[in-house]
Formats: sequence, C-alpha cells, structure tokens
Amino acid sequence: MASPLPSVRTLLVLGRASNLPTVWSNCFAGWLLGGGGSWIKLAVLTVGGSLAYIGGMFLNDAFDASFDRQFRRERPIPNDAIEESLVWKLGGGMLFAGWLSLAVLGWTTAVLATLLVVSVLVYDAVHKAVAFSPVLMAACRFFLFLAAVSSGGAGVTGIGIWSAIALAGWIVGLSHVAKRESTTGALPRWPLALLALPLCLAALVDDGDWRLRALAIGALLAAWTAWCLRHTFATGNRNLGLTVAGLLAGICLVDWLAVAPPFGTGLVFVGLFAVSLAGQRFVPAT
Repeated sequence: MASPLPSVRTLLVLGRASNLPTVWSNCFAGWLLGGGGSWIKLAVLTVGGSLAYIGGMFLNDAFDASFDRQFRRERPIPNDAIEESLVWKLGGGMLFAGWLSLAVLGWTTAVLATLLVVSVLVYDAVHKAVAFSPVLMAACRFFLFLAAVSSGGAGVTGIGIWSAIALAGWIVGLSHVAKRESTTGALPRWPLALLALPLCLAALVDDGDWRLRALAIGALLAAWTAWCLRHTFATGNRNLGLTVAGLLAGICLVDWLAVAPPFGTGLVFVGLFAVSLAGQRFVPAT
C-alpha cells in the first residue's frame, strides 16, 4: 500500500526537479531573444513553464507505471512511495495550471502553450513505443522556448525561432542517448551531430562583440559536450546516464550561447548550470 502522504523527496524525484534550472534558463533566454520587457511577464512565464514541466514529468511516470513495475522498481509508483491515482491527478493539474499561466501572456503565447501541452501528452503516452520519441521530446522544449520568445516585448523573432530549432537539435541528440540508457548495444553516432547545431547557429549569426562572446561560450559548450560524451564512448566503462545528466544541465550553456549576453547577464546562465549540476547529486535527472 502506497503512503497517502508522499515525501518531499518523492515529489522531487517524480518531477525531475534537478532539471528545473534548465526550464528557467529556456524561459530567460527566450524572453531576452523576444525583446525582454516586463519582469512580471518573465516571472509568470517561468512559473508556467515550471508547472508544465513538472506536470509532464509526473504524467510521464503515470503513463510508464506498468513498464516501471517490471523494469524500474526504484521509481516512486512501483516502489509504493505514492499512489498512481494521485500522480495522475497532480500531473494533470500542474500541466493545466502551467498552460493557464502561459496562456494569460497573450494569444500567440497561448497557442504555443497549447502546442507545448499537446507535445508533452503525446510524448508521455507513446515515447516507449516509437523510435522517434527524441523528436517528440525536442518538440516540448521547442514550443516552451518559442512561448518564452513570444512573451518578450518584440514577440516572436527570427533569431528566436532559429535558437529554438538549435535547442531542439540538442534535445534530439541527448534524448537519442537517453533512449538507449538501459541497453547494451552499439549507439548509432550520427544523431549526436545534432548536438553541434547551437554552435553552427552561433557561427552563422553572431558578429562584432557577440562573435567574441559566442566564441568563448561556444568553446566552453564544446568542451562540456566532449566531457559528457566520454562517459558514453569510454572503453569498458560506458555510463550513458552520466552523459545524459551532463547534457541536460548543458541546456543552460546552449541558452547562454543563444543569447551571448554581456558578462553580468551571462552569470545567470552559469548559475543555473551550476544549480542543475548540484541538484543532480540529490535528485536524479532522468
């Protein structure tokens, strides 16, 4: 019998709370690329994005409950740390609250929030059954990022759209690794090339002062990517989980590169990256 009052840790594990800083990073970067503006809008955007993310993660476990009872007994539902019915209710409630929070920011944001929610639900429902689930996961971040862009003073911008596409490529690459986390077979390498999309975009669009900042940030992102992938390709000691966790935290670096802001603003992305890594020591990223 599951406990009627789940612990705080159970809720944090269900919500993959260590990844929340990457959601905040997406919201901040998108808002900046959309022209910035009202800090109140940014706060509402961040709350809405966080609720949508946590709700989606709760529903992910709810949809996967049968699979987890067979193969991942350590997860909260099969471990009887929380009732499955409660996970459905909490997940659905938070996802709706997240959509509502985003929808009040304007019609364009409401449409993108709706596409975000649809992407989350489709991913949660079918990701175990389809080979293209990394694309579905990427769609979730793509629409979150675009919703953030649309909340800025300038609305949806060209660079905002291209940055969302580059972020989606990064997500496809890391999700490709995550999908094979519990397998022992060879990992096809070509999808990992999508991890380079943020670097390619920065090389194409940044100039002047932005180019100098992008070169420094891009070098750091490239080094972090190589560091993470070494866990996957290390001879005799493969650990895909460490690669995925590192690349998830690296979303903050991708956002930093997309904005290539002055030093002070850049510290926000560095801080979120550090918080995400620190959080993974207590709450698993996957």
